[in-house]
Amino acid sequence: MVTMDKRDMTDEQWRQRLTPEEYHVLRERGTEAPFTGEYTDTTTTGVYACRACGAELFTSGTKFASHCGWPSFWGPLAEDRVRYLRDTSHGMERVEVRCAACDSHLGHVFEGEGYDTPTDQRWCINSISLTLRPTAP
Repeated sequence: MVTMDKRDMTDEQWRQRLTPEEYHVLRERGTEAPFTGEYTDTTTTGVYACRACGAELFTSGTKFASHCGWPSFWGPLAEDRVRYLRDTSHGMERVEVRCAACDSHLGHVFEGEGYDTPTDQRWCINSISLTLRPTAP
């Protein structure tokens, strides 16, 4: 669980804490290239936490193979773990997903794409925004 509030950290503090690539995605709303992230095809059982602050966000039980180029989930660990923002960048209307604990950019959520999931949602999340904590077998 998160032990300190990181929403008040300065840009310089974030730059010291994160790699340049992590900073670009998590703090500047960037996107990693498709099919390059370490968790795109991972099937390890565990919990996915925010790489910036450590808040637990998703479980492997909600991860599915969407073949879109990024890790996909059909829902968060709990609704209070994430927050949503309207994103109209790149000439499209999307829903941005951020970590509720530190306000870091995670990715986007899409609905109605026809995936056979309990929510009909695809949480398209950047691998670099996450850290997988495997559970014991």
